[in-house]
Amino acid sequence: MKTIFTKFLIFFLGLLVSVSIPASAKKKQSTYDPNLRLHYTSPAQLWEETLPLGNGRLGMMPDGGINKERIVLNDISMWSGSEVDNNNPEAATYLPQIRELLFQGKNEEAQKVMYQHFVPSGVGSNQGNGKDAPYGSFQMLGNLIVDYTYNKSAKKNSPEYNKPDSYERELDLNSAVAKTSFFRNGIEYVREYFVSRNKDVMVIRISAPKAIGAISFKVMFNRPENAKISADKNQLVMEGTLKSGVKDKDGVSFLAKLRAKTHGGTVAVTNQGLEIKNANSVELYISAGTDFNLAGVQYKSLVDVLMAKAFGISYDKLKKEHIEDYSSLFGRVNLTLGNPNSMTANSQLKQDLPTDERIRMFQLEDDPALAALYMQFGRYLFISSTRANTLPPNLQGLWANTLSTPWNGDYHLNINLQMNYWLMEPGNLADQFQPFVSLTNNLVPPGESSAKAFYGKDAKGWVAHMMTNVWNYTAPGEHPSWGATNTGGAWLCAHLWDHYEYLGDNRTEDGQSYLKQIYPTLKGASEFFLSTMVEEPTHGWLVTAPSSSPENSFYAKDGKSDVSICMGPTMDNELVRELFSNVIKASKILGVDEEYRKQLTAASLKLPPFQVSKEGYLLEWLEDYKETDVHHRHVSHLYGLHPGNQITLSKTPDLAEACRVTLNRRGDEATGWSRAWKLNFWARLGDGNRAYKLFKSLLNPSYKPETPSRRESGTYPNLFCAHPPFQIDGNFGGSAGIMEMLLQSHEGFINLLPALPNSWNEGSFNGLRARGGATVTLSWENRKPTKCSIESAYGGTYKLRIPEGVSTVTVKGKDINKKFKNEKFIEIPVYKGKKVEITFN
Repeated sequence: MKTIFTKFLIFFLGLLVSVSIPASAKKKQSTYDPNLRLHYTSPAQLWEETLPLGNGRLGMMPDGGINKERIVLNDISMWSGSEVDNNNPEAATYLPQIRELLFQGKNEEAQKVMYQHFVPSGVGSNQGNGKDAPYGSFQMLGNLIVDYTYNKSAKKNSPEYNKPDSYERELDLNSAVAKTSFFRNGIEYVREYFVSRNKDVMVIRISAPKAIGAISFKVMFNRPENAKISADKNQLVMEGTLKSGVKDKDGVSFLAKLRAKTHGGTVAVTNQGLEIKNANSVELYISAGTDFNLAGVQYKSLVDVLMAKAFGISYDKLKKEHIEDYSSLFGRVNLTLGNPNSMTANSQLKQDLPTDERIRMFQLEDDPALAALYMQFGRYLFISSTRANTLPPNLQGLWANTLSTPWNGDYHLNINLQMNYWLMEPGNLADQFQPFVSLTNNLVPPGESSAKAFYGKDAKGWVAHMMTNVWNYTAPGEHPSWGATNTGGAWLCAHLWDHYEYLGDNRTEDGQSYLKQIYPTLKGASEFFLSTMVEEPTHGWLVTAPSSSPENSFYAKDGKSDVSICMGPTMDNELVRELFSNVIKASKILGVDEEYRKQLTAASLKLPPFQVSKEGYLLEWLEDYKETDVHHRHVSHLYGLHPGNQITLSKTPDLAEACRVTLNRRGDEATGWSRAWKLNFWARLGDGNRAYKLFKSLLNPSYKPETPSRRESGTYPNLFCAHPPFQIDGNFGGSAGIMEMLLQSHEGFINLLPALPNSWNEGSFNGLRARGGATVTLSWENRKPTKCSIESAYGGTYKLRIPEGVSTVTVKGKDINKKFKNEKFIEIPVYKGKKVEITFN
């Protein structure tokens, strides 16, 4: 761990300042949207019913209990484990044998060799149970337990004690503030919760607005292991050290402090917690941090600094500043599906339903506004689970309620981490990208070592396989059937390039600077494949070998055995082709590496082409193997359709049709995140009604209230996506899919309403982003656009596809006032920081 205090100070100060963003992106939401609210009429009984709050580093989830409340606390850097060498020194010596067996069509035999020798040293991720292994696991910080006292004369088992009146629990996405309110014995009790974005602490306010001395409770920390809890003057302290998985080596150390500010009444602090009696209102402040990648004992001083700054100002000011900071991000985008000015009583009734009931009703009656809420909830979760100088959102964002998070709460590189970022660019949150860039760059040095260890001394560049963690894991997974995929780094690089295209590319100083920054990482990833791919014997195509199509398998030649190991699966070919293409373009723009560019160009011509089966579906492997599961949740071979752009309706209609056949063959049922991916596929295919059907499937209630232990794929009552268990990528993927239905720009032009379902007959959005640095606003009626504006942060000419059914388009802006008739495409110049207004007739 770093021991330089300056680096630590910079890290924490970075949390307290806003990232520089284009002026056009700083606009706040002008009006309160009543649809952007999750609300319930009873306390949460399960963690998946609690409400997530976060500022990108710290998080909490209150259950709103009446007599006893549990608030789960999180810090995104709460990781056990440590950085170790996972490379297997013998792996590369078996590579020629494995490849020769693949060349001979003996995939099953090749797989057996890999199971024995082409695996990491040690236990790898320990089959997803890495809490006590070097791989580690994301863990909860701890619990805050609050025991409330209401009426001393009432017995605990009496109806008067146990039954609240007019209970409501809510999360307001407009403000990122949660609230619990209810009446007890004629007294109204109100609790507010938020995680301050600018002061970086967790805050809870407990009050009885119209009563004096009605607030009494005991509050304490708890954690199942590795924690010591004690009183320190006027604060309660919880501290400890997680397991590193390595003998005689400490893991991440953590510290959390709790302090109360009372208005009236008394407070006492003991090792058993804080006890508040007869207060009018109380604010609880929790400051927390770890020494992950930071200075040793000095991180404790910063926890104190953050506490002191927050405690020193009024609650109202703290809340106001938090909302302003949060709104500068969230308020950039508005979405209305349906016309709120002509909302029917039925529509209003649905909006007023408790959210869990609303989710259940959605399977019976259409509710377009629920899609708008879901899209914005995805943006809310993204803002709340990452920020500059922290970490990317993991498999659960930054929320966990256990010490052993499912699949270690790590970063799966065969779609899951990448899906977390699908909404970022179109959702106008690109200034949250730094953690992703840092994680990718941090994988380069260990990825160079893994390249040589597993692929031989002649391997160049860097590689990352199907998973990684905060300790920069780049080796294959311990089970080759899912761990051998070696294009994880290539997929990360696709996002690095995508960010460049949204920046306004090389026409801007920002674009030029960013491209120079990422080019070495892109080039290094391409060098790995250029130096390790081999010619398969049948066609002489350049292929990855060994590899797999993520987590899927096919039958061996005996027709009985499951086999995953192969060479040149379609997804690998798509990712490598895209990577080579992007590096070629980058080298031209930067004017560097001309000779290397020629090598990549020549290699690109030898990559396997797309292949379509006799039945019309896109092949997943080099051969038309028989899948062991036709309905498998991964549909990795359609990467070129989404999120890639090698398959499009306008440029490759035959391949697009093969994707359509593939999706119909695969079916719509799957895990939560898989349904989200399929939603995006159908949006790219221009089928809004099918995409909406997938969205409806994504919102299938994960369990019935009477049988909560029986979980299905879909959505939990708090709108978390159910794999099951909870995986946040489904939320992010579903949110991105709704944006894909409304706006696309991957084909080289802006495409308005490319996949509008019948039920979204009218609506509007503003603030969605298109490639080239464009911010788009649009309204539509009767399924046709009426008005649109395009604002450019950097300036440029934008190609716009004219939607079907529109005959006349009028464009007004600086140096342009023109009417177009019967055009399929028009080009619109937009000056830096300016906008053009477009009217459709």
